Amino acid sequence: MTEDSIFTKIIKGEIPSHKIYEDEHVLAFLDIYPIVPGHTLVIPKKQVEFVWDLEDEDYIHLALAAKKVALHIRETLAVPYIGEQIVGVHVPHAHIQLIPFTDAAEYHGRFDQSGEPEQKALGKMAARLLF
Repeated sequence: MTEDSIFTKIIKGEIPSHKIYEDEHVLAFLDIYPIVPGHTLVIPKKQVEFVWDLEDEDYIHLALAAKKVALHIRETLAVPYIGEQIVGVHVPHAHIQLIPFTDAAEYHGRFDQSGEPEQKALGKMAARLLF
């Protein structure tokens, strides 16, 4: 059996997160080191390392949830764009990153992991984006 990823531990409630959406198949929560405020991760509840290795049904659930969350973020934050990234390098658990932005520089920004996550700001954003 594969060791639980940090995302699986979040799903199980072993690690806290700033959840904004959840259904029986997926979970969406704020990235603790956001590129921009509202940067969200959408993950399947089944631990599979790569998005492209998901069963078709699980991939469809993930993609549809990402669309639903992206539209909600766009409307709530009143931004014109929501970028989508699938990188799959940092955590061995399939995930889609949703990045709200108004110009390309924001979308292509870098996250900064040098300090502690800004939990208060994340909590306020999560309350704003919660479904």
